[in-house]
This record gives sequence, C-alpha cells and structure tokens, in this order.
Amino acid sequence: MQSVVITGVSTGIGHAAAKVMIARGFRVFGSVRNQADAERVQAELGDNFAPLIFDVVDTAAIAKAAASVREALGGTTLAGLVNNAGIAVSGPLLEVPESDYRKQLEVNLMGPFLVTQAFAPLLGADPELQGPPGRIVNISSVSGIRAMPFLGPYSASKFGLEGYSESLRRELMLFGIDVIVIGPGPVKTAIWDKAEDVDVEQYANSPYRPILERFQKVFISQGRDGYPADRLGELIYTALTTAKPKVRYAAVKGRKIEKLMMQVASPRMLDKAIAKMLGLAKKV
Repeated sequence: MQSVVITGVSTGIGHAAAKVMIARGFRVFGSVRNQADAERVQAELGDNFAPLIFDVVDTAAIAKAAASVREALGGTTLAGLVNNAGIAVSGPLLEVPESDYRKQLEVNLMGPFLVTQAFAPLLGADPELQGPPGRIVNISSVSGIRAMPFLGPYSASKFGLEGYSESLRRELMLFGIDVIVIGPGPVKTAIWDKAEDVDVEQYANSPYRPILERFQKVFISQGRDGYPADRLGELIYTALTTAKPKVRYAAVKGRKIEKLMMQVASPRMLDKAIAKMLGLAKKV
C-alpha cells in the first residue's frame, strides 16, 4: 500500500484530500495540531489514516513525525507529500499588525519549507530507501498569481510559495522527485461561516472601514459558491498519480468570460474594475 503525508487534515481541503486518497487505496499520514482532532479524524477516516500531531512551524515536532513515518514505511519510500496547512490574514497593508503579517509568512512559507526538509528524504532523497521517488504537491492559491486588495499578507505568502515551488522542482530533479502546484480560487468549506464573524472594528478609524465591509460580503459570497473541496481532493489525487502531471493546476470556479477577462485584461484595467466594485477610487 502506498502512503502519503498531508498537512492540515482536520477540516477543509486537507480533510477532503485525505478522504479521497484513502478511498483510492492509499494510507494517509495526516497532520493535526491537537489530540482531539487526531481522534476525531481517525474515527471519521478509519484504519488507513494515521494522525501526526504537529504544527507546521514546530521543527522538533515535525522531525518527530517524520521519524515515526519513516519507521512505519519500513525502508520504503513515501509516495507523496501534500503541503496544505495554511492560514489567511486579511486587512489593509498599511494597517495590518506586524505580528499578524509575520505569522502569515511563518505558517504559509516557513511551514512548507520545514515540512519538506523533514520529509524529502522519505520521498527519495535518501538513497537507502527502496521504491520509486514520490511527489510533492504544494497548495497555493489564485492569490499566488493575482493579488486582491486586503489580502496582501496572504498573497505575499502564496506568491512566495509559487517561487519556492519552482526552485524546489528544479533542484529535486536530481532525485526524481516532482513538485506540483495547485492554485485554487475560493473553496467551498465551513471557513466561510466563520469569516462572517471576523471583526473589522480594529479598523474602525481607518479610511478603509466601509470598503472592508463591502469586500467581506463579496469575498464570503464567492467563497460559499466556490470550488467543491471534494473535487479539489480528486485533483490532488491526480497530481500525485497521473503519469505526466502539469507543473501547476488551477482550480477556479467561474464563468469562462470572467476567467478570460482576468487573463487578458491589463493590470491597470483590473485596477479600475476592482476599484469600481469596492469603492477604492480616490475621491476628488
């Protein structure tokens, strides 16, 4: 039985991916951050799921998890690593707290870096292991190639992940380990119910305050009508198993005309359209 490691499986994309991979005959080692989530997901996904308890910025805990997976593999290679765990920090870049911005980059950029360093030997960088080299799938975002206002911290982290993935893919050719990026748009998960409760009062005295409220409504509406998490799980399975994977898969729901406009419109044209939609045009 082939095995994969997926970070952030307690909910959302990671949970959906774990469910799909197990249904397709894989054993999944999935990271969660506490024992309660480990027990819950174990009960939901069954015997072919093995929880790993670590935060993606905790180097010691990651190393311990990698050692346990190595032991479970018994001298064979890991088929895949899915760097999925992440957070999204929003707010105007002139006013976002420094600590929030640092946390965004720490989780979304340092997290995949640390996890990949720990698990790459199991994917085939360690020549003593038997079996074909595995693959790495990094979950980026449409925000990794196109940045919206008020998602600057998140976009910075995902743009960085895209660059990191490209360099990593080329470096790991030495070991036959492929690196694939998946860049979804909004994904339909329970996170959008929580997003309604995000407090914008910290920006009560900001000139962005009314625009932030408008943006929140638009963003939540798009999310609730977003890409189904189960379909994204199937796409992750494809990226890990298809004979000749693409280097990047987009998973964005929307009308073809809207997608085409985003591809062909100039940055200045998009600036004007976004400003009109949210009320960002300078008042004269």
